[in-house]
Amino acid sequence: MTATEANGGGTILELEDVHTFYGSIHALKGITIEVREREIVTLIGANGAGKSTTLRSINGLNRPRRGTIRFQGQVITDAPAHKIVKMGIAQSPEGRRLFPRMSVLENLQMGAFQRSGKDKDLHSDLDRVYTLFPRLAERKSQMAGTLSGGEQQMVAIGRALMARPKLLMLDEPSMGLAPIFVERIFDIIREINEQGTPILLVEQNAMMALDVAQRGYVLETGTIALADEAKALRQNEQVRKTYLGEE
Repeated sequence: MTATEANGGGTILELEDVHTFYGSIHALKGITIEVREREIVTLIGANGAGKSTTLRSINGLNRPRRGTIRFQGQVITDAPAHKIVKMGIAQSPEGRRLFPRMSVLENLQMGAFQRSGKDKDLHSDLDRVYTLFPRLAERKSQMAGTLSGGEQQMVAIGRALMARPKLLMLDEPSMGLAPIFVERIFDIIREINEQGTPILLVEQNAMMALDVAQRGYVLETGTIALADEAKALRQNEQVRKTYLGEE
């Protein structure tokens, strides 16, 4: 049994030969990746490599011109973004994108706006978020725009969790955060995954990403340059030099 098979079950997300464009710019040039149940999979690479474009191709914001995207066995390549969210893919976006003049609680509630659950379900999900991020319970009435960067990142992840995702996508969760918050955010990423949610993680901090993930893909100019178990990528000489800052 491979480490991947031991870690997860079947494939929940699959991209096959995906080509995505921005106008005439060929941003993704035939990438193939997969995420299995109960896995954390990370995408690493330099700015402009195609990491965020991969997430936008999955979430319906930039539809591929060619290739196929499947979620739980169903083709979602051309599905609209709101339908993809309803199917169970939620994202915490780069830059957090909160509603700054709304309270922490109101921002969290926005994550559940497509759900038809009862109030008691929303309360239980809020309790889960507050258990993961006790600081948010203390600041639930505070305007989101007045929070620190780390606290705003907690709200962004909590808001995504309020959708009860079957797959959670995180885009640069450590960007601009103080080291103490980076450690805390990655501890939470592990905890969310241990609770059963598979995660697709885009992260410039390659060392932290490969520490938390089971598998990883290295993107270079819209192509998959390397794909392997995270431990193997950490030991790869080229990865160590290029992305981990080692000589």
